[in-house]
Amino acid sequence: RKKMRLLLFLMICMCAINSVNTHHVSKPNVVLLMADDLGIGDLGCYGNRTLRTPNIDRLAEEGVTLTQHIAASPLCTPSRAAFLTGRYPIRSGMAAFSRVGVFLFSASSGGLPSEEITFSKLLKQRGYTTALIGKWHLGMNCESSNDFCHHPLSHGFDYFYGLTVTNFRDCKPGQGSVFLKGVQKSLVIPIQIAGIALVSLAIVQYIGLVKAPFQALGYFLLITAISLAVLIFFFYHFRHLNCFLMRDHQIIQQPLSYENLTQRLTKEAMQFIGRNTDAPFLLVLSYLHVHTALYASKNFSGKSKHGLYGDAVEEMDWSVGQVLDVLEKYNLSDNTLVYFTSDQGAHVEEISSSGEVHGGYNGIYKGGKSMNWEGGIRVPGLLRWPGVIQAGAYMDEPTSNMDIFPTIVKLAEAQLPSDRIIDGHDLMPLLQGKVTRSEHEFLFHYCNAYLNAVRWHPRNSK
Repeated sequence: RKKMRLLLFLMICMCAINSVNTHHVSKPNVVLLMADDLGIGDLGCYGNRTLRTPNIDRLAEEGVTLTQHIAASPLCTPSRAAFLTGRYPIRSGMAAFSRVGVFLFSASSGGLPSEEITFSKLLKQRGYTTALIGKWHLGMNCESSNDFCHHPLSHGFDYFYGLTVTNFRDCKPGQGSVFLKGVQKSLVIPIQIAGIALVSLAIVQYIGLVKAPFQALGYFLLITAISLAVLIFFFYHFRHLNCFLMRDHQIIQQPLSYENLTQRLTKEAMQFIGRNTDAPFLLVLSYLHVHTALYASKNFSGKSKHGLYGDAVEEMDWSVGQVLDVLEKYNLSDNTLVYFTSDQGAHVEEISSSGEVHGGYNGIYKGGKSMNWEGGIRVPGLLRWPGVIQAGAYMDEPTSNMDIFPTIVKLAEAQLPSDRIIDGHDLMPLLQGKVTRSEHEFLFHYCNAYLNAVRWHPRNSK
């Protein structure tokens, strides 16, 4: 009888252990934290000794640090498209042939194509509740101001709270403009040509070589004046037209206020987690930090050793800590995969109108945002899932932010699309130590639609 009882007890224990393991690998919650323009050298876990990032460093201590983690593009829009779809942005048409490789205006008619399959769509099909909080930057409308064809809610998210475009200096009074110098450059030559043409025409008219009706000259001057007036009006009112906060399809703040903005985003993220403790969820918290215009709340302003940029980094770290704490509060940590990264490297040339450095630090790597030097595409990559992936481990294998797509799709027990190429690879075998080599033999590095370089990791080489 004692043997039978002992055997029964062991069987019950084994069933309990199996149920725990099954719970771990079956439909975990997913929290994806993405910074904007954060340098790999800005974090303590990647060697920084002057910025305080204890909460992000905690992810490294309790999870895996990817040391060769690569963004698919050094610009926001294409990088984020690749992240959501697991595909190079040129495949989805999210790579520009012009110099401007991102969406600049809320009224832009482009965006992530509706036929693209995002990980949020696939996880939603598997019963996940999904939310995007923060920056989107992948379009909003197609043909009318309310068709929302490119909006986050049209790409698999149940809830959206944030900005459809991005954070601009023009959105914050006193922070200068990202457009002014470009507009001035673009207008100088046309205005000079128009001026020379008018003076020349007036001269030849005066000396009698050509007779042009003064009415035509008047119309020309009127059209030029109206065009300049419209342009000046638009940029003068840019903040009101382009900088607004949305909840789902509704504008709730216009123009955007930066006061306690990070606290508001964080609160929304925490409330979303609190509403979904009994069912699997996907949360993408896409920070506005540390894209310019920089901002920090009273509790963080002036507290770092690196001016407003450092204050913004440390406030973002606080927000990460709040998210981790709310997972602990609801006993969700052991069943939640947390990932932290940046959409590209730091914008190293950013200087404020007062001369303060507003760009970050890319460590030993040359270049930064908008460049395909390593500093523009080498980004932080931290993953934590207690009891499932290794703690305190470092992975030196090449990985990509496109790898998140197949990783979480497989964890959600969804099917990867078979009608298109997925460029990312499942990270779980690497994270769990089942394999030692990355699946990426080649990584292609595009700047806009142009291939700049190829990274080769030969399969038969050390």
